[in-house]
Amino acid sequence: MSLFEQIEKEYIQAYKAKDAVRLTVLRLLKTAVKNRLVDLRRPGGSLSDEEMLDVIIKEGKQRQDSIEQYRAANRADLADKEAAELKILQEYLPKALSPEELTAVIETTVAELQAAGPKDMGRVISAIMGSYKGRVDGKALSEAVKQRLAQ
Repeated sequence: MSLFEQIEKEYIQAYKAKDAVRLTVLRLLKTAVKNRLVDLRRPGGSLSDEEMLDVIIKEGKQRQDSIEQYRAANRADLADKEAAELKILQEYLPKALSPEELTAVIETTVAELQAAGPKDMGRVISAIMGSYKGRVDGKALSEAVKQRLAQ
């Protein structure tokens, strides 16, 4: 079952179970998918798992940004709501790399690309992001690569 079909199925289940938070998140996700289909000039079609992953990552980043802004504004109630939505979105993403796995991936990629210094940071990051899409946080990866190449 594709990710697109899985979300459709779970949307119906959430509707029947009256799970308001999950229903809201899946409804917003379905809307984002429809908007993406219109952007790609494929209305009424479906997205591949790769394209669905892009949409889910984008929605997750929006939730993460909202959480940070709400916390900065001392609005814990809204931050908690966004955090609950983010948790649901993360269920559809692949399992994130642990810090040890991330370090190993960075070491391997640096060796493969023969990266020598900070000027090669972009190449290393793009190679890792391409291979581990949805499993790596961009900010954490950037910091880790920066530290590794500064050595």
